[in-house]
Amino acid sequence: MWRVVPLTDADGGARTAHEARAGREQGRDGAPVAVVTGGSRGIGLGVARALIARGDRVCVTGRDAERLAEAVAELGPHAMGVAGKAHDPAHQAEVVERVMAAWGRLDHLVNNAGSNPAFGPLTEVEPALLAKVFEINVLSAFGFARGAWSAWQREHGGTVVNVSSIAGLGATPFLGGYGVTKAALINLTEQLAQEMAPAVRVNAVAPAVVKTRFAGPLYEGNEERIAAGYPLRRLGVPADVASAVAFLTSPESSWITGQTLVIDGGVRLNAGLG
Repeated sequence: MWRVVPLTDADGGARTAHEARAGREQGRDGAPVAVVTGGSRGIGLGVARALIARGDRVCVTGRDAERLAEAVAELGPHAMGVAGKAHDPAHQAEVVERVMAAWGRLDHLVNNAGSNPAFGPLTEVEPALLAKVFEINVLSAFGFARGAWSAWQREHGGTVVNVSSIAGLGATPFLGGYGVTKAALINLTEQLAQEMAPAVRVNAVAPAVVKTRFAGPLYEGNEERIAAGYPLRRLGVPADVASAVAFLTSPESSWITGQTLVIDGGVRLNAGLG
């Protein structure tokens, strides 16, 4: 279910693009290490690809062990996978422990794991279901952040990026339960950014509709009409979000923390228009 690369040097810190390329050429010993939750497909896999491409070592997580193994095989020898449920504290601890045992550091955490089984008016969502969505979308990010902080980031620094949604920025028809949890994730981002500074920078990204299996019900069979409502006239793809996450986990964003970067093709510019 998981693959590791032998580690011989755990030193290092923020690197330039030139140093990242050098890391690739030298087998990546000492290269930054990232954990991407929900990384077996969609946005998470896109993020993992981007971080691997720049020279990082990456651990991806996901519930489906078979799909996770396929993702690790695609990502190559500088990736490993740990299967489990993101909101399970035992799984969170296992991920951190395996990463530290394999690579000796945990520089970047990307909290991408999420769920949305609660379509429809918020007033019709059962409280137990909303609690489960909150557990997956918010408490998992909190748990992983605490684990990364204790194991490495408190002493050595790093970054955290939480994958929220534009649904967390305002009321969204039929996505109220999801939006409430993503709003909480944005607030969690700001709280952790304040508390973890100056060692750790914590930011969020808020995508609109991105063409993934997860978002399929929002656009499949009607993509052209929906895309027409975006000023940029297309829906997002995982690489659009991945490039933003790569920036927020790079030295180029070293004076940015507590922010939510909206990645929406301009669709919020049309808010309120009939």
